[in-house]
Amino acid sequence: MERVIVVRHHDIDTAGFIGDAFEAGGAELSVHLFPDDGPLPAPGGADRVVVLGAAGSVNDPDPWIAAELDWLRATDRAGVPVLGICFGAQALCAAFGGRVEAMERREIGWRVVDSPDHDVIPAGPWLEFHTDRCLPPPAAVVLARNDVAVQAFGIGRHLAVQFHPEVDGPQLKRWLDAHTDSDPATLGIDPDQFLADTIREEPAARDRAAQLVAAFVRLSD
Repeated sequence: MERVIVVRHHDIDTAGFIGDAFEAGGAELSVHLFPDDGPLPAPGGADRVVVLGAAGSVNDPDPWIAAELDWLRATDRAGVPVLGICFGAQALCAAFGGRVEAMERREIGWRVVDSPDHDVIPAGPWLEFHTDRCLPPPAAVVLARNDVAVQAFGIGRHLAVQFHPEVDGPQLKRWLDAHTDSDPATLGIDPDQFLADTIREEPAARDRAAQLVAAFVRLSD
């Protein structure tokens, strides 16, 4: 049975639709809350890794961020493919020679992306919730973008996506409840409408997440 390490950074986060897709393919998930659960597990015992989002920036000086970047480089040396989501994508970018920068405005809501290969990255819409963007390293292949940011790239056997393919309505509700700034004027979107849109999108979002996981497995094998 394939073993997938899932790294999350908040106790309210789950692998959601992405985890469901891996489990539907027969994988066993090993979920690690970092840094609360202690050091990240040795990557050599895993077949694949998923790194989820985080509230902070990869550019923050927190020691755990530097430790996670080192762990990603060790994971790469061990030959284990990584699927990085939002902060996870930015961590892959920073770990392998790219840059991450703050955007002039947050990207929050459901957005369509421009992708040359919809078998790898469907056009969406995808759920976005981020304030930083990736400037991928020269070795990366950009797989999707929009007018705000690079939305997906591949580097080696790793796949990075800026959007959140894992999120369903309950997950977004937990985020909005925990968010310190949910005023529509400053959030840039009506939270109630965002939640309603997310619930409406759930069946299609689940299918797109399964397609993304299938592409990641295919490209990284």
